[in-house]
Amino acid sequence: MTEHSRRDAGQAFPIYIVMVAGLLFLAFAFFAVGQASATRNGAQGAADAAALAAAQEARDGLGVQLLPVLREPNGLNEFLATHEYFQAGRGKATQLAFDNRSDLIDFGWRTGYWQDKVTARIKTHYTVGESVIPGTEKTHATATATAVIKFRCSTKVQGLPDPADDEDEGDGGNDGDDKSGTPDLPILTLDCDGVEVPLDLGDHDLAAGLGKLLFDVQLIDD
Repeated sequence: MTEHSRRDAGQAFPIYIVMVAGLLFLAFAFFAVGQASATRNGAQGAADAAALAAAQEARDGLGVQLLPVLREPNGLNEFLATHEYFQAGRGKATQLAFDNRSDLIDFGWRTGYWQDKVTARIKTHYTVGESVIPGTEKTHATATATAVIKFRCSTKVQGLPDPADDEDEGDGGNDGDDKSGTPDLPILTLDCDGVEVPLDLGDHDLAAGLGKLLFDVQLIDD
């Protein structure tokens, strides 16, 4: 090898080292970005779970309140217009956030006619982790999610007569009242997503699944 060739090789070697170092830095930087993305995804999953769990628990608890409301004239419309959830479902949201290694840091309901929204904001227990980017080992992720409870029915036929009433009127009975003096409660038929759903308002067991029957729960972009 000539002296000129050796000199060229010696000059190229530092450039090669710099290029390799640059490529390694880029590789570690991309890895840090991947770590941050994974942390954000985990945070969003925790927020989604918290908001959805809160909405489901609040929805499932509506039945006991709804049954007496449905027995009142215009009671359903008044309920939909005025009902407030306050802190319903907060405990469930806190639990789901914790199960996903996060803390619930903000929670609240926004009420509206026909639908109500609950928003949960969480902060992860874990951090992005150590990387070539300074400070990531102390950086926690936060995320927000909103779920909606939406009334999915409309009143189609209200107060269908009970066949027993016709028999009572035919034989001069007690004007539709039973022997205890309690009037027969009507059948309320709702149209829920195109399906007729008859509700026997005299059935006390109806309350258990009433919220799930009449309301949908889903995550939304908000």
